[in-house]
Amino acid sequence: MRLADAARRALDGAGARKVPEDLSALLADAGLADVGEGQAVAADASLALDVPGLTAEQLRDTEDQTVRETFAAGRTVRRGQGCSVRVMAPLSIHQAALDLCAGLAAEGAAPAGRKAYRVYADRTTTASATA
Repeated sequence: MRLADAARRALDGAGARKVPEDLSALLADAGLADVGEGQAVAADASLALDVPGLTAEQLRDTEDQTVRETFAAGRTVRRGQGCSVRVMAPLSIHQAALDLCAGLAAEGAAPAGRKAYRVYADRTTTASATA
């Protein structure tokens, strides 16, 4: 009993047990946006995805400066014959990059380009479903 009383007094002294009436300030500090009806959505968190080398090469030369800088800062990972680039970026950047490299999946594109686009699209879709 004494330990529980001591813990309770310590929490009360630090003000840790006080909850404000309006929780929006706490949600904003934690990186959460208030959606309404008691639900909160996490901010666009960064995640690491392995992007096929062919896709990454095309995105390093794109006109979008944010995507270009993100992919230039990626880390090259060699596997077998090809390579991947591990990119740490918010999901919105990955989705924008996927839109920019849609030409790889266009009709008349090389089979390697179509596969690289498909692999990156699958990884982005899986990441958005789990996020």
